[in-house]
Amino acid sequence: MMASISTTKNTDLDAALTAAINNKTKPLGSLGRLEQLAAQIGMIQQTVAPVLKSPAIIVFAGDHGVVAEGISAFPQDVTWQMVENFLAGGAAINVFARQNGIELHIVDAGVNHDFGQRDVLHQRKVAPGTRNFAKEPAMSAAQCQVALQHGRDLVSVLKGNVLGFGEMGIGNTTAAAAVMHKLTSVQVADCVGAGTGLTTAGILHKQKVIEAAVNLHSEVGAPLDVLACFGGFEIAMMVGAMLAAAERRMVLLIDGFIVTSALLVAARMEPAILDYCVFSHQSDESGHARMLKELDVNPVLQLDLRLGEGTGAALVYPMVQAAVNFLNQMATFGTAQVSEKSVD
Repeated sequence: MMASISTTKNTDLDAALTAAINNKTKPLGSLGRLEQLAAQIGMIQQTVAPVLKSPAIIVFAGDHGVVAEGISAFPQDVTWQMVENFLAGGAAINVFARQNGIELHIVDAGVNHDFGQRDVLHQRKVAPGTRNFAKEPAMSAAQCQVALQHGRDLVSVLKGNVLGFGEMGIGNTTAAAAVMHKLTSVQVADCVGAGTGLTTAGILHKQKVIEAAVNLHSEVGAPLDVLACFGGFEIAMMVGAMLAAAERRMVLLIDGFIVTSALLVAARMEPAILDYCVFSHQSDESGHARMLKELDVNPVLQLDLRLGEGTGAALVYPMVQAAVNFLNQMATFGTAQVSEKSVD
């Protein structure tokens, strides 16, 4: 299952988009980041008149065996309880998705709970949680491949061209921090944060657990091996979904720390995937700013969020709409008969 992602780079189209943006009735560059978004989405769709269709967010949920090491402020049951909240429409992501007309999909990637048959839940459980990576690899190579394929399959049936990513899983900031450390060589202390609300002592304990696990699995280095050893089923499923979405030339709305850790794996496999990514915000989780720096990308929003669930992806979507709408609907100097700047 090898991805094949084409770069969006096109010199002629880039020039055409720049001319179209600069010819709108405004001073050059005065719409700031929206101009960059408009150009990026035009390049993704290879047109000067991009269209956004049927935006969706997929929230992937999974449990983590490493919670046995006491690395979370919340018990593991919160994972399935929050999935029930998503299904009932009561979580923050439900509110923001409804507000912005985004179709929301909830996926059981590997939750340690039996939800039974539910029409509104995508049942893709690889196993009832990963194993404890402090003692053994989180998943087998075969399980990792199954999760990647499930992610791809979920994207294959979507009708739109914009896809946001969210997650839920007690313990997954620990998994994301371990993945980040292994794929960037950033020190573990700079990857670890409070997660769902750890104290300073709790953060230090989480750091020590990751450092010991990294030493235990010191031979692991390739992106997919790192994912299988330290990741979660929800993170692996996101990697597969991201690769598939970029292959389809979709706009990818990247959420916070855990989602970006999945994107980090995908980008180490296929660097061109970054062309398709809108980084919604910089999370208040301490490692996220460093992870964004490692990827050499800039987030659109800074709202001090650290909730996950895809909330940042939902909140940035109106900015994406605004960028496309001004490109398509705003008058040019010629059509509006507005004089252009004549002197410096």
